[in-house]
Amino acid sequence: MRIEHTEILIIGAGPSGSVAAGLLRKQGRHVLIIEKEVFPRFSIGESLLPQSMEYIEAAGFLQDVIEAGFQYKNGAAFVRGEQSTAFDFRDKFSPGWGTTYQVQRGNFDHVLAKAAEKAGAAIRYQQQVTTIDLDGDQPLITVQSATETYQISARFLLDASGFGRILPRLLKLETPSDFPVRGAYFTHIEDRISKEGFDRNKILVSVHPDHNDVWFWTIPFSNGRCSQGVVARPEFLEKYQGSETERLQAIIAEVPTLSAVLKNAIWDTPARQLIGYSANVSSLYGKGFALLGNAGEFLDPVFSSGVTIAVKSAALAAAAIEREFAGETVNWQSDYADPLKAGVDAFRAFVSSWYEGGFQDVIFHQNQSTDVRRMISAILAGYAWDLNNPYVAQPKRLKTLEQLCAA
Repeated sequence: MRIEHTEILIIGAGPSGSVAAGLLRKQGRHVLIIEKEVFPRFSIGESLLPQSMEYIEAAGFLQDVIEAGFQYKNGAAFVRGEQSTAFDFRDKFSPGWGTTYQVQRGNFDHVLAKAAEKAGAAIRYQQQVTTIDLDGDQPLITVQSATETYQISARFLLDASGFGRILPRLLKLETPSDFPVRGAYFTHIEDRISKEGFDRNKILVSVHPDHNDVWFWTIPFSNGRCSQGVVARPEFLEKYQGSETERLQAIIAEVPTLSAVLKNAIWDTPARQLIGYSANVSSLYGKGFALLGNAGEFLDPVFSSGVTIAVKSAALAAAAIEREFAGETVNWQSDYADPLKAGVDAFRAFVSSWYEGGFQDVIFHQNQSTDVRRMISAILAGYAWDLNNPYVAQPKRLKTLEQLCAA
């Protein structure tokens, strides 16, 4: 069987893989990306967070993203019954980017992949990884293309396969998530949303009036379309009849504020269903490899943290690889896994609090502290690694805040 050799092999050309490739190309590394699909392809997770722009810029892809014409985003709006609030990410505790984009991921991921190619990374599409061998001096993977089966040996391997979770499956690293199982119905629609009373520069998160753990996303795009979805426990979703589109529409009909926003929408794309999306692994790294983004852990879509965690992991891994290739000793636990986990745990505290209802009470509270609000805005903007923020350094402080707002 034919064997190729490369310095860095990346599985998956999504945001974490492409950004990692851009950062590694800046180090002068030879990078090969193996991708199962053909781009552009559909993917969910369209609302970016400002923190992600730092890593997109560091990879050299900023101008490519700007020129793509995506929907500008400066914050998030929340609605629960008659209550509403909005966060402007430009008004936040942490320094850094305060704006970003809402993107159709098929186009966005393709923009990043093409930028990675322009930077000198090679990408091969429609290539399926079938096995991995870690017994030798270097990782050795077997790849199946349309015409042949071949192997690739690499000095280092990055799994950026997202929900495909190639290495976790092949190496039996998958572990159960500590989050309850939830599911989603989602689609893209021609939204025809009236400009009056609606800010297309923000994601809209709506809470079901009778079930605080059921919520909806509305993510406007620059072309008059939007991503629309609902997240709930599977047993809640199963109560509804018909196709995924009919079920999604029926649940939205129970939310007067959201129904009013979407009253003129054209439902021209069949909805999809995703159940049990939260995932975890026993280790984020091993001999000659590391897991990036969703290949390692996925929490929940409520605060749109997926892409930010993905590109943050790419930046941390690229920095560790640079040091390792320079002959330095790298401790992948303390230099990669622990720093990444710190931010993920900050997000985790807020996600858990959201579903328990406490964080909802905080953001809808009538008498909010300006300083605390800016700290929360920073986390919602993706700055979950800023240890100067008390709610990042000590996520448990959120419980105290919940108690104050509930009093």
